[in-house]
Amino acid sequence: MKKYFWILLCLISLTSFAQNEQIAAQYFEKGDFEKAVLSYEELFAKNPGHNGHFARLIESLQQLKQFDKAETLLKERLQRYKQPNLYVDLGYLYAAKKEETKAKENYQLAVEEVRKNSVQVYAVANSFEKYVLLDYALQVYELATTADPRLNFNFQIAVIYGQQGKTDLMIEKFLDEAKKNPTMQISIQMQLSRFMMGEDKGDETFTAALRKALIQRSQKDPDVFWNEFLSWFYIQLKEYDKAFVQQKAIFKRNPDVFYNILNLANLAYEDDDVETAKGVYEFVLANTTDVDLIIDAKTFLLSDTINRAKPADYPAIDANFAALYAEFGRSAIVYPLLLIQANFEAFNKENPNMGIQILKDALKMPLNRTEIAEVKMNMADILLFDEKFNQALLYYAQVSEDFKNDAIGHEANLKAAKTSYYQGDFTWAQQQFKALKSASTQLIANDALEMFLLISDNTVADSTQTDLKQLAKADFFLYRRKNTLALEILQSLLKSNKTQEILDVTNIRLGNYFNETGAYNDALTYYSTVISNFPESVYLDEALYASGLIYEERLADAEKAKSFYEKVIFNHPDSIFFVDARKRYRLLRGDKNL
Repeated sequence: MKKYFWILLCLISLTSFAQNEQIAAQYFEKGDFEKAVLSYEELFAKNPGHNGHFARLIESLQQLKQFDKAETLLKERLQRYKQPNLYVDLGYLYAAKKEETKAKENYQLAVEEVRKNSVQVYAVANSFEKYVLLDYALQVYELATTADPRLNFNFQIAVIYGQQGKTDLMIEKFLDEAKKNPTMQISIQMQLSRFMMGEDKGDETFTAALRKALIQRSQKDPDVFWNEFLSWFYIQLKEYDKAFVQQKAIFKRNPDVFYNILNLANLAYEDDDVETAKGVYEFVLANTTDVDLIIDAKTFLLSDTINRAKPADYPAIDANFAALYAEFGRSAIVYPLLLIQANFEAFNKENPNMGIQILKDALKMPLNRTEIAEVKMNMADILLFDEKFNQALLYYAQVSEDFKNDAIGHEANLKAAKTSYYQGDFTWAQQQFKALKSASTQLIANDALEMFLLISDNTVADSTQTDLKQLAKADFFLYRRKNTLALEILQSLLKSNKTQEILDVTNIRLGNYFNETGAYNDALTYYSTVISNFPESVYLDEALYASGLIYEERLADAEKAKSFYEKVIFNHPDSIFFVDARKRYRLLRGDKNL
């Protein structure tokens, strides 16, 4: 019994100690340093060897300008534990007291401890970095590596160079370390990416310097490593065509590996660089006999053909499907072809029953769990096209239930919410959109936020939701590719002009419609209305970016295109169009090196 009593007492004591730690941390993080001092003094008294509690106690005392008390504690601890990093803490304390001579004396004492024993570099350098005493941190890193060449602090030194603004030195040190120690490559690329993506507006010097350094190294050292690094670099800039050049060079050295080059095709396609994606798949077809890769490539190329097809092209597409099935059979291996054929039958040829039958046949094949979900998702899409709302919702719900925390599950929820929106069930749809605003996939989260705001704004402006119902009807016609019917409703909404809240989204829908159909001047008129009349619209960045694309790619007016991209860059840094707008702006401005 006595044994259990002591165990219980220890558990209570440990729980109480943990609670006190949590309370002290809360005071410290909130900046309530007087209470933090009291709490950490109590914790420190119970456990004098705890470095974390001592460090926060000293910092709290410094925040309260109780320098003498902090100095006494630091000297006592230094005398007791002989920890050289405490010289740095003591030096920083003297600096706070404006006693610069004593500060430098203690910093130098810390440096001397590393000179005596290079193992001390870890604690001392960390302390110098904590106080942003970067020159001292560099000094001890270099001192330690000189004393013991087995030690390697290239990564830490490169980070410090970056903090000091010595980006050329940082690049050289990082690239040296990446080649020497490939296991650090991902960490190094993450650091470099932060500088590439975090540049000041209009300042491309870092990216240009990194590009120059990589090209020079690839020329001096024709190692496939530098081709891989350059491919990564161009992917960060979304310059997939240049990354493709590097991947082809890699393939010549290692013709058995297609993973990276296929991944590049997917990235390019997701960023609407269809031409590069097509080039990659055509390259794959020319260089492989692997049946799975051939089917993937032919599926993509046939899908691209369908996206650009007119009714007159349909017989040739049917013949293409027939030839592929004759070559590979109708088995699970051609499952990707079955998906695009089903959608081709439903959405292009307006034969949803045939599309559903193709997918039902696919479900009889030995598919994996993810493939089954994709078939069900496509089946739901076709049922929605056929206005069989409840059946569509049933399949979306099955996918959502099977993949609750995956991207495909979130996509199913988004499509289910849009189905309810199309039906006019705005209350339920809005609840679903609200839940999806925090989805891990950015595009789904952005889409959900846009739809949530659309319903919210128009419900407040018009309690009867008359205009919103008409917009939902038009959106459903657009989904079903009944563009003429959608156009009539959208133009009618502009004429009725019942609520201001419906006008910006109606103009953006019309702008996108005319943009897709090639009526670019009409598209610009509607985008201009959004830009001029709705400065707070959530569609403003989209209107600016779309206008820039038209002027750049369709009307060959680089100056006007630049003006629209510039507005996205400077006024909408959080826009999903920001990265591409910045890239296009730089190229139009003449920054060809990037």
